Amino acid sequence: MPSIRNFERISDAIGIADFKCETYQSYSKMHDGKHKKNNFPSESMKRKAMKSKTDLSNYKGMLGSAVSLFIFLLGLFTSLGVTEVTAEKEISLWGGSLSRNMVSDEKNIPANWDIATGENIKWTAELGSQSYAGPLIHGGKIFVGTNNEALKNPKLTGDRGNIMAFRESDGEFLWQITHTKLTSGRVNDWPLQGICSTPYIEGDRLYYVSNRCEVVCIDTEGFLDDENDGPYTDETETSKIDGDIIWIYDMMDELDVFPHNLATCSPLAVGDLLFLETSNGVDEGHIHIPSPDAPSFIALNKHTGELVWEDASPGENILHGQWSNPAYGVINGIPQVIIPGGDGWVYSFEPETGNIVWMFDCNPKDSQWELGGRGTRNNIISTPVIYDDKVFIAVGQDPEHGEGVGHLWCIDATVTGGETTSSAGVWHFGDEQFNRTMSTAAIHDGLLYISDLSGFLYCLDVKTGDLYWTHDTYAAIWGSPYVVDGKVYLGDEDGDVVILKTGKTKEVLFETNMESAVYTTPVAKDGVLYIVTRNRLIAISE
Repeated sequence: MPSIRNFERISDAIGIADFKCETYQSYSKMHDGKHKKNNFPSESMKRKAMKSKTDLSNYKGMLGSAVSLFIFLLGLFTSLGVTEVTAEKEISLWGGSLSRNMVSDEKNIPANWDIATGENIKWTAELGSQSYAGPLIHGGKIFVGTNNEALKNPKLTGDRGNIMAFRESDGEFLWQITHTKLTSGRVNDWPLQGICSTPYIEGDRLYYVSNRCEVVCIDTEGFLDDENDGPYTDETETSKIDGDIIWIYDMMDELDVFPHNLATCSPLAVGDLLFLETSNGVDEGHIHIPSPDAPSFIALNKHTGELVWEDASPGENILHGQWSNPAYGVINGIPQVIIPGGDGWVYSFEPETGNIVWMFDCNPKDSQWELGGRGTRNNIISTPVIYDDKVFIAVGQDPEHGEGVGHLWCIDATVTGGETTSSAGVWHFGDEQFNRTMSTAAIHDGLLYISDLSGFLYCLDVKTGDLYWTHDTYAAIWGSPYVVDGKVYLGDEDGDVVILKTGKTKEVLFETNMESAVYTTPVAKDGVLYIVTRNRLIAISE
């Protein structure tokens, strides 16, 4: 059995993250390449309309009279990545650390800019028409998941999922790898969503889940190094701007996985093992589960792509799809991989064996799942955060299902032995206080920051769950709050980015519009703030 090593940080920095691939958008309704609007305004849009009547000076403009977009991005949200240096190799991943806490120790990060005038804009780079994974910064490059609408390689036409690499210093496009769409169509691979899996990178190896439900390992240099690294050497495109595949593991062929709408997980590795959720889900009718015995969670050998263990615990209880991400920590001396399931439970596994350490139901026992989001039971899209031997996780649904009651849990991960729902709950924040979310928590200086789909940002006491303040963005939020340099950064569906001061008293420092929806989470590195909008990668520096 491959060994598990504990990574040693040379600093106390822990993660910045988002989506999701948090954030991924698996369920958007498209019309001629544009998002189809719902017929009814969301609660956040109603609040925004009321705000515009009483405070025209703060009016930022509605993006239509209906809820815009509702695609299902999961990798929530997507996407956010920084670099952590270990005793062995530099690693970068969604959330910035294996604990997935969305906090960075970067300093001197820009707190004001203007995309229209170019003030403090270092450079911008064109992406596809929809972008939900990244940015991930590693080895002088920035990696983003997007679709093929930018057509970086004119030979590779049509709808594809793309991972693009850009030079960190000036945003120059370097190379990309693309994946054609599954022939089964939107039930497994929704149109124009691109790659919604923010990669895990270790050294010169980059791991992600493609839109075709494949786990893929590639070389971070692509074919720029003029080498075709194996064991996979059957690439048809090998020019300087193409990607170099190391190995591929097809979860549909090998495991009979049936991804609902899109496969999206942002994986992580510990030792020789790569951990991920498979996205196994329901069929197009949203009731039948074609492959209930297919695994929901797997571990692969990161060097070869061989299957090490699998677990299908959600089974017949999968509610919709499975679009969350794993986290890892050593809790009370016990290594644990924490992965939310599509049944609304969160599971802890022994990394080497796949044996269950504990499991916790994140929904009330009397909750009911109903089609279209009308019920009270939710699945889990946000990513668990491990902090102080506890797991922080919230429930939500496909954003097309609309707003509803949510639940945020603090779980004592030292309580082991089967189901721990009745014994491991430290505190709960929810019901009328909190709404469905795709976002992941950021914990810093005794405070927990988290946002919800309804457009609210919350600041809570991490030990008690007591609420200090809320902030209304007046727009749906798909990404996650990002804490860095004494500030909280948060983007929303209207394209606004707000910056607040960290602390128990709310203080808004800055707000601006990015000219396109922000479904990902901002990321900082070496004094530069990187933001992925729906169609651009933007570097901001004072």
